[in-house]
Amino acid sequence: MDAFYASVELLRYPQLKGLPVVIGGGRRREDDLLARMRLAQPEREWTAHDLADIPVDMFPRLNSYTGRGVITTATYAARAFGVGSAMGVMKAAQLCPQAILLPVDFEQYRHYSRRFKEIVRDIAPVVEDRGVDEIYIDFTNVPGGQREGGRVLARLIQKSITDDTGLTCSIGVAPNKLLAKMASELNKPNGISILQPEDLTEKIWPLACRKINGIGPKADAKLQAQGIHTIGELAARERSWLMANFGPSYGAWLHDAAHGTDTRDVVTESEPVSMSRETTFEKDLHVLHDKQSLGEIFTRLCQQVAADLQRKGYVGKTIGIKIRFDNFQSATRDSTLGFYTSDAKAIRQAAGMCLKRIDFKRRIRLLGVRVGSLVKADSDQALHPVPLKVLPSVLTAKEAAPLKDLRHEQADLF
Repeated sequence: MDAFYASVELLRYPQLKGLPVVIGGGRRREDDLLARMRLAQPEREWTAHDLADIPVDMFPRLNSYTGRGVITTATYAARAFGVGSAMGVMKAAQLCPQAILLPVDFEQYRHYSRRFKEIVRDIAPVVEDRGVDEIYIDFTNVPGGQREGGRVLARLIQKSITDDTGLTCSIGVAPNKLLAKMASELNKPNGISILQPEDLTEKIWPLACRKINGIGPKADAKLQAQGIHTIGELAARERSWLMANFGPSYGAWLHDAAHGTDTRDVVTESEPVSMSRETTFEKDLHVLHDKQSLGEIFTRLCQQVAADLQRKGYVGKTIGIKIRFDNFQSATRDSTLGFYTSDAKAIRQAAGMCLKRIDFKRRIRLLGVRVGSLVKADSDQALHPVPLKVLPSVLTAKEAAPLKDLRHEQADLF
C-alpha cells in the first residue's frame, strides 16, 4: 500500500492531499481538531462529518512540535524533503518545518488493512500476510493471472482496492518473492512493475545493496567497506568469498539474492510466535514521580495485548516486558506460567512480577509487554497444558543484586 497510514488519514482529511503530511507523535485524541474548530467558530456545530471542512491552517505543523515522537510514515510530498519512517519528529521538523503533523490512529489503519486484504483474497486467494500494509500474492493458478505477464490481474487488484477504499497500492510481479518485493518499490506510487529474470542486469544490478530485503545497515556498511555498493557489484563476488567474509549461511544467501534466486513459497498460514504492544513516551517518566501514569500505561498495554490475542484466537504462557531507559539502554525480562492465557489481569500480574526484576535507577523512555509461546485457544495444548516441573522463581545474582537497593515503592511500582 502507498504511504498507508498517511493515505488513510487523507481519506479523513482530503483537503491535505498534495501537501507534506507526517503521521507520528502521540496517539489520536478524539475530536482534537474539531475541538479547536469549535473554539475558533463557535457559531457552527462542528461534528465528525465536518472534518473535510477544517481549514488547512488549523492543522498543527512540525515547527510547533516539542515532543520526542517518531515518524510512522509520511506522504510523498513530505518524503521529497527527506522525511521518512522511524525518523524522530524533531529531526523531521528541521527538514520540513511546514509539514502537517497528525497523530496515529491504529484502529482505523487496521480497519483498512483488513478491507484491502479481503478484496485481494476474493480475486487471488493464495495470499501471505506481511503486516498491516503489505502482502505477497501467488498469481500462478489464478485464471488470467499470466496475461501480459501478470499485468492484467495486477490492474484488476489495483482498481478493486481503489474503488472500494479510495486507497492506492503499488504491485511488483516477478517469479519469486525477493524480486516481487523489489519490483513493488520501483514504480511508486500506484504503479505496476513486471520483473523477469532477464531484467536483472538492467533493472536490479544498478540498485544499492540496501534495496535487497534482508540487507540491513550493518551488513551494508561491511559491504561498502569491501567496495561493494551496488547489487551488481555484489553479484560479481564469488560465493566462496562471500561465505568466508559474511558466514556460510548469510554469505550464500547474499550470493543468491544478488542473482535474483529465491525458493521461498507464499505461505498462507503461519502461526505467530508472540504478540506485543509497546509505547515510547513523549517525555521520559520517573518510576516514583510518574507512578500513576506508568501504572495506567502498563495496564493499557496488557489490555491491548490481551485484546489482540482474543481477536486472533490465541493464548500464551510466556509473559515478558521491555524497558528502554533515557540512555537508550534496554532491559527485558520474562517468566513462564503453568497455564495458557489471554486474560488481561493474568498478563498484568505476570508482567508486573517481571518488573520487579529490573533496576529502576533511570527514567523510562519506552515500555512494552509481550506474550509468547502462543497456541490456538481451542487447541489441546491450551486446554490441557503440561504442568511446569519447576517454576521460574529464582533470580540470578546479577538480577537480584540491584533489588537490595530498591525502595519498596519502586519494586511495587506498576
